[in-house]
Amino acid sequence: MMLLRAFIILLSLVAIAACATTSTPSRGPEPGPVLAAGTEPSLPPAYTLGSGDQLRIIVFGEENLSGEFFIDGAGMVSLPLVGEVPAAGKTVAAFRAELESRLSDGYLNDPRVSAEVLNYRPFYILGEVEESGEYPYTDGLTVMNAVARAGGFTYRANTRVVFLKRAETNAEVELPLTATLRVMPGDTIRIAERFF
Repeated sequence: MMLLRAFIILLSLVAIAACATTSTPSRGPEPGPVLAAGTEPSLPPAYTLGSGDQLRIIVFGEENLSGEFFIDGAGMVSLPLVGEVPAAGKTVAAFRAELESRLSDGYLNDPRVSAEVLNYRPFYILGEVEESGEYPYTDGLTVMNAVARAGGFTYRANTRVVFLKRAETNAEVELPLTATLRVMPGDTIRIAERFF
C-alpha cells in the first residue's frame, strides 16, 4: 500500500513538473523524440525483468529444475518441464508466482520457488564521454557513476544536462545532470556537446 501511495505521489509530481516546464531549444541533432527539459522519466515502482537479465531459479527439493537461466530476446525463460515462461515486463515476484503456478499444474505438489536477478541487462552510454559503449549495470547506478565507467567526460561535454532514454520508452528526456539521477538496466544515456 505504501509503495502504491509513493508511486501515485511520484506521478503527481512528474505531472506538475511537466506542466510547469517548457521545451528548450534544440541542442543539435538528436536521435528520436525528446521530451521537455526537466521532465524526469519515472522509475518503475519495482524492477521489471527484461531480455538479457540472468536469473537464478531454485525449486526447493528439485535440483534438476534449479539453475541459472537467461531471459531471451523474446522475453521468455526456457525451463525444464514447463518450457517457455514469459518473464519480460514482470517483477521477480510475478515471474516466481507464474512459475509456481505452471509447476503445480500437473508437475509438482505445492512447488516452492525462489528467483533472483544474478546479472542485470546492460546500460548504454554515448556522446561526449571517453569510451562510449555497453556497460554492465549495478544496483543503485547513477548517471555520474555511468560517466565515470565510460572514462569521464570529454573536454567538449555539456556537463549541465543529460539525455536519458528508459528501456521501456521511445523518447529521450533532457534532464539536469545531478549526482542523484538514477540509471536503470537497459537505459541509454547520451552526453551532448556544449556550444560555448
